[in-house]
Amino acid sequence: MATRTDLEQETIVEVIYPKKYKVYLLNDDYTSMEFVVDILISIFHKSLSDAQQTMLDIHKKNRGLCGIYTHEIAETKVMQVHKKAKESGFPLKAVMEEE
Repeated sequence: MATRTDLEQETIVEVIYPKKYKVYLLNDDYTSMEFVVDILISIFHKSLSDAQQTMLDIHKKNRGLCGIYTHEIAETKVMQVHKKAKESGFPLKAVMEEE
């Protein structure tokens, strides 16, 4: 009869990923398209062509997806948009929604 002398242990590791949040810019009638493109490049690190395409989405669809981030990063991006818009005299708004 065979006996086992070594202890076998199976460990199950469950990885829990943080929730992700989509950050959108909302269309308004006052913020210039150039300013929106600048925000997309400076805050969301988009290329000029991606920023222009997203700006057109915002203009045509009333909002455009800027990126998907963890909660803290999404929250920071929204605050950066609001701060820069206020400093520049624009009413541009950003929102975040859970993915």
